[in-house]
Amino acid sequence: MDSNEGVVVIGGGVAGLTTAATLAEAGVDVTVVEREETVGGRVKSRDVDGFTIDRGFQVLFEAYPALRAELDLDALDLRPFAPGAVICRPGSRSTLADPFRDPVAAIGSILDPTIPFRDKFRTLLLRRELTRRSESDSFTGPDETIRTFLRERGFSARYIDRFVEPFYGGITLDRSLSSSSHVFEYTFRAMSRGRIAVPADGMGSIPRQLADRAEAGGGEIRTGTAVERIDLVGSDVDGGDVTDRHDQPETSEGVRITCADGTSLSASAAVVATSPPEARRLTGIEAIPTEGVGCVTQWYTLPAERSFEVGTRILLNAGSERPNAVIPIGEVAPSYAPEDRTLFAATFVDDEALEREADALAQETREALASWYPERAVNGLRPIAIDRTPFAQFAQPPGFRKELPNPDDPAGPIVLAGDYTRWSSLQGAVESGRRANTIVREHL
Repeated sequence: MDSNEGVVVIGGGVAGLTTAATLAEAGVDVTVVEREETVGGRVKSRDVDGFTIDRGFQVLFEAYPALRAELDLDALDLRPFAPGAVICRPGSRSTLADPFRDPVAAIGSILDPTIPFRDKFRTLLLRRELTRRSESDSFTGPDETIRTFLRERGFSARYIDRFVEPFYGGITLDRSLSSSSHVFEYTFRAMSRGRIAVPADGMGSIPRQLADRAEAGGGEIRTGTAVERIDLVGSDVDGGDVTDRHDQPETSEGVRITCADGTSLSASAAVVATSPPEARRLTGIEAIPTEGVGCVTQWYTLPAERSFEVGTRILLNAGSERPNAVIPIGEVAPSYAPEDRTLFAATFVDDEALEREADALAQETREALASWYPERAVNGLRPIAIDRTPFAQFAQPPGFRKELPNPDDPAGPIVLAGDYTRWSSLQGAVESGRRANTIVREHL
Protein backbone atom coordinates (compact mmCIF):
# COMPACT_ATOMS: atom_id res chain seq x y z
CA MET A 1 0.00 0.00 0.00
CA ASP A 2 2.01 2.99 -1.24
CA SER A 3 -0.82 5.41 -2.00
CA ASN A 4 -2.93 7.40 0.39
CA GLU A 5 -5.77 4.86 0.27
CA GLY A 6 -7.12 2.15 2.49
CA VAL A 7 -6.37 1.37 6.12
CA VAL A 8 -3.29 0.14 7.95
CA VAL A 9 -3.89 -1.92 11.10
CA ILE A 10 -0.86 -1.87 13.39
CA GLY A 11 -0.84 -5.05 15.44
CA GLY A 12 -1.95 -8.55 14.52
CA GLY A 13 -3.54 -9.63 17.78
CA VAL A 14 -7.20 -10.57 18.14
CA ALA A 15 -8.40 -6.93 18.21
CA GLY A 16 -6.41 -5.94 15.13
CA LEU A 17 -7.37 -9.05 13.18
CA THR A 18 -11.05 -8.56 14.03
CA THR A 19 -10.80 -5.01 12.68
CA ALA A 20 -8.98 -6.20 9.56
CA ALA A 21 -11.39 -9.05 8.86
CA THR A 22 -14.50 -6.89 9.19
CA LEU A 23 -13.00 -4.08 7.11
CA ALA A 24 -11.82 -6.42 4.36
CA GLU A 25 -15.22 -8.09 4.16
CA ALA A 26 -16.74 -4.62 3.77
CA GLY A 27 -14.54 -4.01 0.72
CA VAL A 28 -11.93 -1.81 2.40
CA ASP A 29 -8.29 -2.10 1.26
CA VAL A 30 -6.57 -3.14 4.51
CA THR A 31 -3.01 -4.06 5.49
CA VAL A 32 -2.05 -5.54 8.87
CA VAL A 33 1.47 -4.82 10.12
CA GLU A 34 2.67 -7.15 12.93
CA ARG A 35 6.07 -6.96 14.63
CA GLU A 36 6.26 -10.68 15.47
CA GLU A 37 6.71 -13.42 12.89
CA THR A 38 3.23 -14.82 13.51
CA VAL A 39 -0.10 -13.17 14.27
CA GLY A 40 -2.06 -13.61 17.48
CA GLY A 41 -0.48 -11.30 20.03
CA ARG A 42 -1.18 -12.80 23.45
CA VAL A 43 -3.36 -15.54 21.90
CA LYS A 44 -1.00 -18.04 20.28
CA SER A 45 -0.15 -21.72 20.21
CA ARG A 46 3.10 -23.49 19.40
CA ASP A 47 4.31 -27.05 19.00
CA VAL A 48 6.75 -28.37 21.60
CA ASP A 49 7.82 -31.97 20.97
CA GLY A 50 4.40 -32.86 19.60
CA PHE A 51 2.44 -31.02 22.32
CA THR A 52 0.23 -28.01 21.60
CA ILE A 53 1.28 -25.27 24.01
CA ASP A 54 -0.78 -22.08 24.24
CA ARG A 55 0.84 -18.79 25.24
CA GLY A 56 -0.20 -19.22 28.84
CA PHE A 57 -3.39 -20.93 29.99
CA GLN A 58 -6.32 -19.30 28.23
CA VAL A 59 -9.91 -20.30 27.54
CA LEU A 60 -12.81 -19.25 25.35
CA PHE A 61 -16.13 -18.30 26.97
CA GLU A 62 -18.68 -19.62 24.50
CA ALA A 63 -21.39 -17.19 25.66
CA TYR A 64 -19.39 -14.04 24.89
CA PRO A 65 -21.58 -12.26 22.31
CA ALA A 66 -18.77 -10.68 20.27
CA LEU A 67 -17.08 -14.07 19.87
CA ARG A 68 -20.34 -15.66 18.76
CA ALA A 69 -20.75 -12.89 16.19
CA GLU A 70 -17.22 -12.96 14.73
CA LEU A 71 -15.98 -16.54 15.13
CA ASP A 72 -17.08 -19.80 13.55
CA LEU A 73 -17.22 -21.71 16.83
CA ASP A 74 -18.12 -24.98 15.11
CA ALA A 75 -15.00 -24.77 12.95
CA LEU A 76 -12.87 -24.30 16.09
CA ASP A 77 -14.01 -27.76 17.28
CA LEU A 78 -14.31 -26.61 20.88
CA ARG A 79 -13.42 -28.95 23.73
CA PRO A 80 -15.29 -27.89 26.89
CA PHE A 81 -14.30 -28.06 30.53
CA ALA A 82 -16.76 -29.64 32.92
CA PRO A 83 -18.61 -26.91 34.83
CA GLY A 84 -17.40 -26.43 38.37
CA ALA A 85 -14.00 -27.29 39.81
CA VAL A 86 -12.15 -29.60 42.18
CA ILE A 87 -11.21 -27.82 45.41
CA CYS A 88 -7.88 -29.17 46.65
CA ARG A 89 -6.19 -29.00 50.04
CA PRO A 90 -3.54 -31.24 51.59
CA GLY A 91 -5.14 -34.68 51.91
CA SER A 92 -8.48 -33.46 50.60
CA ARG A 93 -10.25 -33.09 47.26
CA SER A 94 -13.89 -32.14 46.75
CA THR A 95 -15.89 -31.43 43.63
CA LEU A 96 -18.04 -28.32 43.27
CA ALA A 97 -20.39 -29.11 40.38
CA ASP A 98 -23.10 -27.23 38.52
CA PRO A 99 -26.50 -28.79 39.40
CA PHE A 100 -28.04 -27.55 36.15
CA ARG A 101 -25.42 -28.89 33.72
CA ASP A 102 -23.96 -31.78 35.74
CA PRO A 103 -26.75 -33.03 38.05
CA VAL A 104 -25.13 -36.41 38.71
CA ALA A 105 -21.91 -34.89 40.06
CA ALA A 106 -23.92 -32.21 41.85
CA ILE A 107 -25.51 -34.75 44.18
CA GLY A 108 -22.20 -35.45 45.86
CA SER A 109 -21.26 -31.80 45.63
CA ILE A 110 -24.34 -30.70 47.57
CA LEU A 111 -23.55 -33.12 50.39
CA ASP A 112 -19.83 -32.26 50.56
CA PRO A 113 -19.14 -30.04 53.61
CA THR A 114 -16.07 -28.31 52.11
CA ILE A 115 -18.35 -25.47 50.99
CA PRO A 116 -21.30 -24.66 53.28
CA PHE A 117 -24.72 -25.47 51.81
CA ARG A 118 -25.92 -21.89 52.30
CA ASP A 119 -23.13 -20.69 49.98
CA LYS A 120 -24.21 -23.17 47.33
CA PHE A 121 -27.77 -21.92 47.62
CA ARG A 122 -26.63 -18.30 47.38
CA THR A 123 -24.62 -19.21 44.28
CA LEU A 124 -27.78 -20.52 42.62
CA LEU A 125 -29.64 -17.32 43.52
CA LEU A 126 -26.81 -15.20 42.11
CA ARG A 127 -26.79 -17.29 38.94
CA ARG A 128 -30.52 -16.72 38.47
CA GLU A 129 -30.15 -12.98 39.01
CA LEU A 130 -27.21 -12.50 36.64
CA THR A 131 -28.47 -14.72 33.82
CA ARG A 132 -31.66 -12.67 33.70
CA ARG A 133 -29.72 -9.48 33.04
CA SER A 134 -29.55 -8.14 29.51
CA GLU A 135 -26.25 -7.53 27.77
CA SER A 136 -26.94 -3.79 27.81
CA ASP A 137 -26.94 -3.84 31.63
CA SER A 138 -23.39 -5.15 31.78
CA PHE A 139 -20.84 -2.94 33.55
CA THR A 140 -23.53 -0.66 34.94
CA GLY A 141 -24.44 0.22 38.49
CA PRO A 142 -22.24 0.42 41.59
CA ASP A 143 -18.77 -1.07 41.30
CA GLU A 144 -16.70 -2.46 44.17
CA THR A 145 -14.11 -5.14 44.75
CA ILE A 146 -15.08 -8.75 44.13
CA ARG A 147 -14.42 -9.60 47.78
CA THR A 148 -16.67 -6.79 49.02
CA PHE A 149 -19.39 -7.73 46.53
CA LEU A 150 -19.45 -11.32 47.78
CA ARG A 151 -19.30 -10.41 51.45
CA GLU A 152 -22.22 -8.02 51.05
CA ARG A 153 -24.15 -10.86 49.42
CA GLY A 154 -23.63 -12.99 52.52
CA PHE A 155 -21.09 -15.46 51.16
CA SER A 156 -18.90 -17.02 53.84
CA ALA A 157 -15.16 -16.54 54.21
CA ARG A 158 -14.74 -20.29 53.66
CA TYR A 159 -16.46 -20.12 50.26
CA ILE A 160 -14.49 -17.05 49.22
CA ASP A 161 -11.13 -18.42 50.39
CA ARG A 162 -11.50 -21.97 49.13
CA PHE A 163 -13.29 -21.43 45.82
CA VAL A 164 -13.48 -17.83 44.65
CA GLU A 165 -9.87 -16.86 45.47
CA PRO A 166 -8.24 -19.54 43.29
CA PHE A 167 -10.98 -19.62 40.64
CA TYR A 168 -11.19 -15.87 40.07
CA GLY A 169 -7.50 -15.58 40.82
CA GLY A 170 -7.13 -17.43 37.54
CA ILE A 171 -9.58 -15.18 35.67
CA THR A 172 -8.44 -11.79 36.99
CA LEU A 173 -4.89 -12.88 37.97
CA ASP A 174 -5.63 -11.45 41.42
CA ARG A 175 -6.21 -13.76 44.39
CA SER A 176 -6.77 -10.76 46.62
CA LEU A 177 -10.10 -10.27 44.79
CA SER A 178 -9.54 -6.53 44.62
CA SER A 179 -10.57 -6.37 40.95
CA SER A 180 -13.85 -4.86 39.74
CA SER A 181 -17.04 -6.66 40.71
CA HIS A 182 -18.36 -5.80 37.24
CA VAL A 183 -15.79 -8.20 35.77
CA PHE A 184 -16.97 -10.87 38.22
CA GLU A 185 -20.63 -10.32 37.34
CA TYR A 186 -20.03 -10.37 33.59
CA THR A 187 -17.90 -13.51 33.58
CA PHE A 188 -20.13 -15.32 36.08
CA ARG A 189 -23.09 -14.59 33.82
CA ALA A 190 -21.18 -15.88 30.79
CA MET A 191 -20.17 -19.09 32.58
CA SER A 192 -23.78 -19.65 33.61
CA ARG A 193 -25.03 -19.20 30.05
CA GLY A 194 -22.41 -21.16 28.12
CA ARG A 195 -19.40 -23.43 28.23
CA ILE A 196 -15.74 -22.67 28.85
CA ALA A 197 -13.61 -24.40 26.22
CA VAL A 198 -10.44 -24.51 24.17
CA PRO A 199 -10.22 -25.17 20.41
CA ALA A 200 -9.01 -28.67 19.55
CA ASP A 201 -5.97 -27.23 17.75
CA GLY A 202 -5.14 -24.68 20.45
CA MET A 203 -6.10 -21.09 21.23
CA GLY A 204 -3.99 -19.99 18.27
CA SER A 205 -6.84 -21.23 16.07
CA ILE A 206 -8.77 -18.08 16.97
CA PRO A 207 -6.40 -15.49 15.44
CA ARG A 208 -5.68 -17.85 12.53
CA GLN A 209 -9.39 -17.95 11.70
CA LEU A 210 -9.61 -14.15 11.81
CA ALA A 211 -6.46 -13.80 9.68
CA ASP A 212 -7.90 -16.20 7.11
CA ARG A 213 -11.05 -14.07 6.93
CA ALA A 214 -9.03 -10.89 6.42
CA GLU A 215 -6.97 -12.43 3.62
CA ALA A 216 -10.02 -14.03 1.99
CA GLY A 217 -11.53 -10.54 1.85
CA GLY A 218 -8.48 -9.19 0.07
CA GLY A 219 -6.51 -7.94 3.06
CA GLU A 220 -2.73 -8.22 3.36
CA ILE A 221 -0.88 -9.34 6.50
CA ARG A 222 2.78 -8.39 6.93
CA THR A 223 4.59 -10.05 9.83
CA GLY A 224 8.05 -9.36 11.20
CA THR A 225 7.50 -5.62 10.67
CA ALA A 226 7.72 -3.23 13.62
CA VAL A 227 6.28 0.29 13.45
CA GLU A 228 8.46 3.19 14.57
CA ARG A 229 6.01 6.11 14.35
CA ILE A 230 2.77 7.44 12.89
CA ASP A 231 2.49 10.85 11.20
CA LEU A 232 -0.56 12.81 10.11
CA VAL A 233 -0.36 14.05 6.54
CA GLY A 234 -2.42 16.43 4.43
CA SER A 235 -2.93 20.09 3.67
CA ASP A 236 -3.83 21.09 7.24
CA VAL A 237 -0.97 19.40 9.09
CA ASP A 238 2.78 19.46 8.81
CA GLY A 239 3.42 15.73 9.12
CA GLY A 240 4.38 15.90 12.78
CA ASP A 241 4.68 12.84 14.96
CA VAL A 242 1.18 11.99 16.15
CA THR A 243 2.41 11.65 19.76
CA ASP A 244 3.03 15.39 19.72
CA ARG A 245 -0.32 16.21 18.12
CA HIS A 246 -2.96 13.90 19.59
CA ASP A 247 -4.59 16.72 21.57
CA GLN A 248 -4.69 19.23 18.72
CA PRO A 249 -7.85 19.87 16.68
CA GLU A 250 -6.30 19.90 13.20
CA THR A 251 -7.67 17.58 10.54
CA SER A 252 -5.66 15.52 8.10
CA GLU A 253 -6.16 13.68 4.85
CA GLY A 254 -4.34 10.56 5.94
CA VAL A 255 -1.46 9.01 7.82
CA ARG A 256 2.07 7.83 7.14
CA ILE A 257 3.38 4.84 9.07
CA THR A 258 7.16 4.56 9.33
CA CYS A 259 8.49 1.07 10.01
CA ALA A 260 11.66 0.19 11.90
CA ASP A 261 13.25 -1.16 8.72
CA GLY A 262 12.99 2.28 7.09
CA THR A 263 10.00 1.51 4.85
CA SER A 264 6.76 3.47 5.12
CA LEU A 265 3.07 3.02 4.38
CA SER A 266 0.54 5.71 3.53
CA ALA A 267 -3.17 5.27 4.14
CA SER A 268 -6.41 7.10 4.63
CA ALA A 269 -6.61 5.85 8.22
CA ALA A 270 -4.74 3.76 10.76
CA VAL A 271 -5.87 1.47 13.54
CA VAL A 272 -3.48 1.07 16.46
CA ALA A 273 -4.08 -2.44 17.83
CA THR A 274 -0.81 -3.08 19.64
CA SER A 275 -0.19 -3.83 23.31
CA PRO A 276 -1.22 -1.00 25.65
CA PRO A 277 2.34 0.25 26.34
CA GLU A 278 3.14 0.30 22.62
CA ALA A 279 -0.17 1.96 21.79
CA ARG A 280 0.58 4.74 24.26
CA ARG A 281 4.06 5.19 22.75
CA LEU A 282 2.69 5.44 19.21
CA THR A 283 -0.25 7.74 19.98
CA GLY A 284 0.65 9.62 23.14
CA ILE A 285 -2.79 8.91 24.63
CA GLU A 286 -2.10 8.91 28.36
CA ALA A 287 -5.43 7.24 29.21
CA ILE A 288 -4.15 3.99 27.70
CA PRO A 289 -3.40 1.81 30.76
CA THR A 290 0.17 0.64 31.17
CA GLU A 291 -0.13 -0.88 34.64
CA GLY A 292 -0.40 -4.59 34.05
CA VAL A 293 -0.80 -7.79 36.02
CA GLY A 294 1.23 -10.83 35.09
CA CYS A 295 1.24 -14.59 35.46
CA VAL A 296 3.32 -17.69 34.79
CA THR A 297 2.07 -20.87 33.18
CA GLN A 298 4.20 -24.00 33.33
CA TRP A 299 3.38 -27.04 31.21
CA TYR A 300 4.03 -30.64 32.26
CA THR A 301 3.58 -34.11 30.83
CA LEU A 302 2.87 -37.54 32.29
CA PRO A 303 2.28 -40.94 30.70
CA ALA A 304 -1.38 -41.10 29.66
CA GLU A 305 -2.14 -43.98 32.04
CA ARG A 306 -0.98 -41.87 35.01
CA SER A 307 -3.62 -39.18 34.71
CA PHE A 308 -5.00 -37.80 37.97
CA GLU A 309 -8.49 -38.92 36.93
CA VAL A 310 -10.22 -35.61 37.56
CA GLY A 311 -11.95 -35.63 34.21
CA THR A 312 -12.13 -32.19 32.64
CA ARG A 313 -12.33 -30.03 35.76
CA ILE A 314 -9.77 -27.50 36.92
CA LEU A 315 -7.94 -28.26 40.19
CA LEU A 316 -8.05 -25.21 42.47
CA ASN A 317 -5.42 -24.73 45.15
CA ALA A 318 -7.39 -23.89 48.30
CA GLY A 319 -4.41 -24.53 50.56
CA SER A 320 -1.81 -22.07 49.30
CA GLU A 321 -1.10 -19.63 46.48
CA ARG A 322 1.37 -21.76 44.48
CA PRO A 323 0.36 -22.96 42.06
CA ASN A 324 -2.96 -21.15 41.83
CA ALA A 325 -4.50 -23.98 39.81
CA VAL A 326 -3.60 -27.12 37.89
CA ILE A 327 -5.39 -27.73 34.60
CA PRO A 328 -5.69 -31.21 33.02
CA ILE A 329 -5.61 -29.73 29.52
CA GLY A 330 -4.78 -33.11 27.96
CA GLU A 331 -8.01 -34.54 29.40
CA VAL A 332 -10.05 -31.61 28.08
CA ALA A 333 -8.42 -31.64 24.63
CA PRO A 334 -6.57 -34.93 23.98
CA SER A 335 -5.39 -33.42 20.67
CA TYR A 336 -3.01 -31.21 22.68
CA ALA A 337 -0.79 -34.22 23.49
CA PRO A 338 0.64 -37.29 21.75
CA GLU A 339 -1.45 -40.42 22.14
CA ASP A 340 0.72 -41.99 24.85
CA ARG A 341 1.10 -38.83 26.96
CA THR A 342 -1.12 -36.36 28.77
CA LEU A 343 -0.61 -32.64 29.36
CA PHE A 344 -1.09 -30.49 32.45
CA ALA A 345 -0.69 -26.77 33.05
CA ALA A 346 -0.07 -25.02 36.35
CA THR A 347 -0.74 -21.30 36.75
CA PHE A 348 1.04 -18.93 39.14
CA VAL A 349 -0.47 -15.48 39.65
CA ASP A 350 1.73 -13.96 42.37
CA ASP A 351 4.33 -11.38 41.36
CA GLU A 352 7.22 -13.36 42.81
CA ALA A 353 6.53 -16.28 40.48
CA LEU A 354 7.63 -14.20 37.49
CA GLU A 355 11.16 -14.18 38.91
CA ARG A 356 11.38 -17.74 40.24
CA GLU A 357 13.38 -20.43 38.45
CA ALA A 358 11.44 -22.96 36.41
CA ASP A 359 12.77 -25.85 38.52
CA ALA A 360 11.49 -24.20 41.71
CA LEU A 361 8.02 -23.70 40.21
CA ALA A 362 7.93 -27.32 39.02
CA GLN A 363 8.85 -28.52 42.49
CA GLU A 364 6.05 -26.47 44.03
CA THR A 365 3.61 -28.06 41.60
CA ARG A 366 4.85 -31.57 42.47
CA GLU A 367 4.54 -30.81 46.20
CA ALA A 368 1.00 -29.50 45.78
CA LEU A 369 -0.10 -32.52 43.74
CA ALA A 370 1.56 -34.91 46.18
CA SER A 371 -0.36 -33.30 49.05
CA TRP A 372 -3.64 -33.54 47.12
CA TYR A 373 -2.97 -37.09 45.94
CA PRO A 374 -0.96 -38.76 48.72
CA GLU A 375 -1.80 -42.15 47.22
CA ARG A 376 -0.05 -41.35 43.93
CA ALA A 377 3.55 -40.81 42.88
CA VAL A 378 4.10 -37.53 41.03
CA ASN A 379 7.86 -37.71 40.51
CA GLY A 380 7.31 -38.43 36.83
CA LEU A 381 5.72 -35.03 36.23
CA ARG A 382 8.11 -33.53 33.67
CA PRO A 383 8.14 -29.80 32.73
CA ILE A 384 8.22 -29.21 28.98
CA ALA A 385 7.54 -25.46 28.59
CA ILE A 386 6.99 -22.25 30.54
CA ASP A 387 5.33 -18.95 29.67
CA ARG A 388 6.14 -15.83 31.69
CA THR A 389 3.74 -13.00 30.87
CA PRO A 390 4.46 -9.79 32.83
CA PHE A 391 1.58 -7.94 31.11
CA ALA A 392 -1.15 -10.57 30.75
CA GLN A 393 -3.96 -8.11 31.57
CA PHE A 394 -4.23 -4.45 32.43
CA ALA A 395 -5.23 -3.69 36.01
CA GLN A 396 -9.02 -3.56 36.55
CA PRO A 397 -9.84 -2.08 39.97
CA PRO A 398 -13.37 -0.87 40.74
CA GLY A 399 -14.35 1.96 38.42
CA PHE A 400 -11.56 1.23 35.94
CA ARG A 401 -13.74 1.69 32.86
CA LYS A 402 -14.24 5.38 33.60
CA GLU A 403 -10.52 5.93 33.02
CA LEU A 404 -10.16 3.97 29.77
CA PRO A 405 -9.54 5.76 26.45
CA ASN A 406 -12.12 6.10 23.71
CA PRO A 407 -11.20 4.45 20.42
CA ASP A 408 -11.25 7.81 18.59
CA ASP A 409 -9.15 9.74 21.13
CA PRO A 410 -6.14 10.16 18.80
CA ALA A 411 -6.16 13.15 16.43
CA GLY A 412 -6.94 12.63 12.77
CA PRO A 413 -7.97 9.34 11.19
CA ILE A 414 -6.33 7.18 13.86
CA VAL A 415 -8.38 4.72 15.89
CA LEU A 416 -7.51 2.56 18.91
CA ALA A 417 -8.41 -1.14 19.02
CA GLY A 418 -7.62 -3.29 22.02
CA ASP A 419 -9.28 -4.82 25.04
CA TYR A 420 -7.99 -1.83 27.04
CA THR A 421 -10.78 0.24 25.44
CA ARG A 422 -13.37 -2.16 26.94
CA TRP A 423 -12.13 -4.71 29.53
CA SER A 424 -9.38 -7.30 29.62
CA SER A 425 -10.72 -10.39 27.85
CA LEU A 426 -11.26 -11.99 24.47
CA GLN A 427 -14.71 -10.44 24.50
CA GLY A 428 -13.15 -7.02 25.06
CA ALA A 429 -10.62 -7.54 22.27
CA VAL A 430 -13.13 -8.72 19.66
CA GLU A 431 -15.69 -6.10 20.68
CA SER A 432 -13.06 -3.37 20.36
CA GLY A 433 -12.17 -4.59 16.87
CA ARG A 434 -15.81 -4.38 15.83
CA ARG A 435 -16.08 -0.83 17.20
CA ALA A 436 -12.86 0.21 15.47
CA ASN A 437 -14.28 -1.06 12.17
CA THR A 438 -17.32 1.18 12.57
CA ILE A 439 -15.29 4.28 13.49
CA VAL A 440 -12.73 3.79 10.69
CA ARG A 441 -15.45 3.48 8.09
CA GLU A 442 -16.91 6.78 9.33
CA HIS A 443 -13.46 8.36 8.77
CA LEU A 444 -13.33 6.91 5.27
